[in-house]
Amino acid sequence: MAGEKNKEKLILDSAVALFTSKGYQATRMEDISKRVGISKGLTYFYYKNKEDLFMALTKKAFDQFKEEFREVLRSKGKNGLEMLTDLMGKIINFSKEHPVYYFAVLNFLDVLKKYNEPLLRSEIDPLILESVHFHKLLEIHHEPIKLGIQMVSLGIKDGSIRPELQPEITFYTVWGMIIGFEKMAGPVNFERKETKVSAEAWQLGFTKLMQDMLRGTIQASRPAIVQTSLF
Repeated sequence: MAGEKNKEKLILDSAVALFTSKGYQATRMEDISKRVGISKGLTYFYYKNKEDLFMALTKKAFDQFKEEFREVLRSKGKNGLEMLTDLMGKIINFSKEHPVYYFAVLNFLDVLKKYNEPLLRSEIDPLILESVHFHKLLEIHHEPIKLGIQMVSLGIKDGSIRPELQPEITFYTVWGMIIGFEKMAGPVNFERKETKVSAEAWQLGFTKLMQDMLRGTIQASRPAIVQTSLF
């Protein structure tokens, strides 16, 4: 049993390495088999096809992603807002240090969007729908979100986050903002862009805006009405 688990890990690790260097589309199951040093048939014994393998990789990505959330939630002496700030930094670092895993997480969110719509479900690759790992993902993909919702709830309880916010809606909004932040790294870092914003200044500004939004320090101001006379 231990030997089987070790082979599964070797196959997944090799897939990550090849997807990183060659890309998902250009990588073949034969390439992964050669890198591991096992037969192609044995690779197919563990994973039915490349789509099944990628779903297994995606589950591993979610497991590791969830651990980032847990680590923040276990931190001592921090309020909910500080935890969410730390989480933002962790997610950004995760996207840089584990690009294949992060891509797998975002890809699954796109697949899940189609899966939830009967008219769009037919657009999903049937091999993905057949994967046992895909169905495991349907059961566990919400676990990191539940941890993020706990952070918001803690922040409301300890007073670092404004009390009128609803934890579930708030965390989904924050996570959407963080995903958007990471996706905008390309335009912001593009050298020939017309807007002159450094990546460092942008991250600091983004963090402050998120914190202000959660604290409730952003207040709309109305222009003062000045009474004047025409005569």
